[in-house]
Amino acid sequence: LVPPRAARGRRWWRAGAGGRSASPPLMAAGMAAAKEREAEADEAELSLLECRVCFERYGPGGQRRPRNLPCGHTSDCLPLLQLLEVLGPAGGSLPAALGRSGGAAGPAPAGLGLRLSLGGWGSLVNPTGVAACRRSGRLAVAHDGKKRIHVFGPSGSCLQRFGERGDAGNDIKYPLDVTVTSDGHVVVTDGGDRSVKAFDFEGRGVLAVREGFCLPWGLDATPESEVILTDSEAGALYRLAADFQKGKLKKCQMIRSQLVSPRGVAVSQTSGAIVVIEHLKAQGPSSGSTRVKIFSAEMDLVGQMDSFGLNLVFPSKIYSTAVAFDKEGRVIVTDVCSQAVICLGKPEEFPIFNPLISHGLSYPVGLAYMANNSLAVLDSGDHSVKIYSST
Repeated sequence: LVPPRAARGRRWWRAGAGGRSASPPLMAAGMAAAKEREAEADEAELSLLECRVCFERYGPGGQRRPRNLPCGHTSDCLPLLQLLEVLGPAGGSLPAALGRSGGAAGPAPAGLGLRLSLGGWGSLVNPTGVAACRRSGRLAVAHDGKKRIHVFGPSGSCLQRFGERGDAGNDIKYPLDVTVTSDGHVVVTDGGDRSVKAFDFEGRGVLAVREGFCLPWGLDATPESEVILTDSEAGALYRLAADFQKGKLKKCQMIRSQLVSPRGVAVSQTSGAIVVIEHLKAQGPSSGSTRVKIFSAEMDLVGQMDSFGLNLVFPSKIYSTAVAFDKEGRVIVTDVCSQAVICLGKPEEFPIFNPLISHGLSYPVGLAYMANNSLAVLDSGDHSVKIYSST
């Protein structure tokens, strides 16, 4: 990580590199670009050093000292403690055996190689969710910037930024996850006011659902443009159907209860199966554990695997933060302890352990498969989206 002030100084050095004088128009353009980059750095620094619950700036002592809060908010609302997790021991080093696979026999997905990296410090700030539009190839990223949603084109260029930080009806206080429906709408879970908000790709708010949720967290879209979402505090799974073009909610139905702090969720685009990540403890990777549960399209439990069970297959602590289905119906998860992306196989094959990405990641927290079957990995450790393709 590059400290904001150091990063700002480096940007000014680049702007003045070469030592040659420029024409007045070029100088004016360069100064405008430098001011914009400096504003981005200031925004990044402010977002990093403020509380995600009350939006007050941290201080070295007294009431401004970052700490666990009596209201129950812990590492999820303290960016400084998240940085300590990223920069400190990962809770489990990447063993040499990571290249091995275990479990039932079957065709394994090919390894993945890095093709493109997007964002970075100052462009994305503490990103929490990523989603892909399978029709257009665009990527939507939720983060803590002044405009909470950042849309990238297939080539990596920034196409749009929207979702102001604030208290207005369509503003986003604290984005937790994002998905893109097949009809081209961006849906966000907002932990700040415990709501679900939908936008079109131009940034116009079309729908906000604020009633009935305790803490909506992860979400994914079905091929029919319905949204499956988790409620972490309620321990529940919901199905949300809406006419996003008209901004009308049709149905919001609880389809599963008695889950343990469910967060990440994914829907198979072929079978309709749903996979959920439960966080069995909320203290973080150093002392918590996770469990992956898979349900059929009819919401029957068809398989599950927790950190202990995976440890029997592979001798390393595994803490999953994000999940996705590939086009073959295999379950893919991120592991922040080994800083890897792992294939767990199809539900009927559990437990399979096939590493897809075993180096180059700092703190992977999001996954999204794109139309060309490339895999987008959201890495909050260096505030970037890394796109991998089959090698």
